[in-house]
Amino acid sequence: MEEQTQLVEAIIKGIQEKKGSEIVVSDLTSILTAPCKYFVICQGNSPQQVEAITRSVEEMARTQAGEKPAAIVGRTQAQWVAMDYGTVIVHIFLPDVRDYYDLEHLWEDAPVTRVPEVN
Repeated sequence: MEEQTQLVEAIIKGIQEKKGSEIVVSDLTSILTAPCKYFVICQGNSPQQVEAITRSVEEMARTQAGEKPAAIVGRTQAQWVAMDYGTVIVHIFLPDVRDYYDLEHLWEDAPVTRVPEVN
């Protein structure tokens, strides 16, 4: 559990490093059918920012938590990038794509923690 917490914290730090916004963490640990233990969801304002956030998360997870993603999908279009760390999946969206898919509410019984914005 401590490894997952360290990974989630590193991911959040990577997002904040590139000014990602609207960061939330969905705790899926009590949902037996969930594909992972945590979703970390955020957004960038442009495809370039989404890509920058992706690179920053990748770097922070590697240096701070010793983790590399099993897969990263969506980099080409950079509208929705998903990073699979096994127990944690990171979703980096453009705002309109995030609104459309609304992953925060995919599992209604999963607690969602909003991460305060950093100035």
